Amino acid sequence: MTTHHTAPHHTDPHHTAPVYQAGAPLGQSPVALLMLHGRGASAADILSLAAEFNRPDLTYLAPQALGNTWYPYPFLAPLAQNEPYLSSALATVARVIQQAGDAGIAPSNIVLIGFSQGACLATEFAARHATRYGGVVGLSGGLIGPPGTPRAYPGSLADTPVILGCSDRDPHIPLARVEETATVLDGLGAAVTKRIYPGLGHTVNQDEINLIQALLTQLAPAA
Repeated sequence: MTTHHTAPHHTDPHHTAPVYQAGAPLGQSPVALLMLHGRGASAADILSLAAEFNRPDLTYLAPQALGNTWYPYPFLAPLAQNEPYLSSALATVARVIQQAGDAGIAPSNIVLIGFSQGACLATEFAARHATRYGGVVGLSGGLIGPPGTPRAYPGSLADTPVILGCSDRDPHIPLARVEETATVLDGLGAAVTKRIYPGLGHTVNQDEINLIQALLTQLAPAA
């Protein structure tokens, strides 16, 4: 009997996701940023944000989603609708963290950072795999699932610094979800900084860049 339908690429569509790098080669910096791109964007797009941080001494890792999309439906859709892509995307984040770990970088020196769909993925991964990270940055995103999704995640983020930034009228991200994400991550023991920007739109702004730079300075003072 053949079981072709259970082949990895069906259940794990992102299993061949290439991981692009910038900054210091993996293993040559004590700190790594795992950067997650948004829907329709690319690893190269999110890596270009690294230049804004002005820390070429750190390692930047960005996996590339299959078809430039981590999961097909909006992040507020029923969780099952986004499978197997969502589980595969979360597994990809775990693989990159393992890669960094193999190079001697502990989670406490890894910053998860994502924009839009990547921000949803970063915050959801941190909630589901709570431990002490170097930081978690959700730029215009929030936890995944429809309103009323149970949020009883196990574990502790143990004072992980979390930065959540979003417009008060983002066309893709309801403000209520950003508020809920802040509450849930705070409940998991994170040190949450939440910034809501009036009338901004779906973009990254200088205040967020400044917050990230301060986080990186705390984690690894610039030479």
